[in-house]
Amino acid sequence: MTTYLTRELIEGIAAAQKLSRSSKRNRLRVRVGDEVVPVLQLWDTGFAVETAAAPRLRGLVDIYDGSRHLFQCLIVASEDEAGEMRYEFKRATAAMDRPPLDFVRGEDQPIGLIPRF
Repeated sequence: MTTYLTRELIEGIAAAQKLSRSSKRNRLRVRVGDEVVPVLQLWDTGFAVETAAAPRLRGLVDIYDGSRHLFQCLIVASEDEAGEMRYEFKRATAAMDRPPLDFVRGEDQPIGLIPRF
């Protein structure tokens, strides 16, 4: 049995993998200024985008899942492999929908004040 694959077969497999990664169910996006680039993969220490679709990204970026803001990240380019550019997080801060508290809220503490009339 041989393990040789033809060039056409390898290119076909790569094209099929690229098509499956860029399916419509992937809603992850990275935003740099006014530019939005689809994210192919996201993991704990970084993410990957298609090399042809994205310029050389660096610095502060925002990662979105559809319209939901997930992270604000400081990134550096890691490697360019098989048509995808990989970036690593120097810092990844989870985005919150409200400002953080600078104190610990007790369990029996009132949420608001009712004024007296």
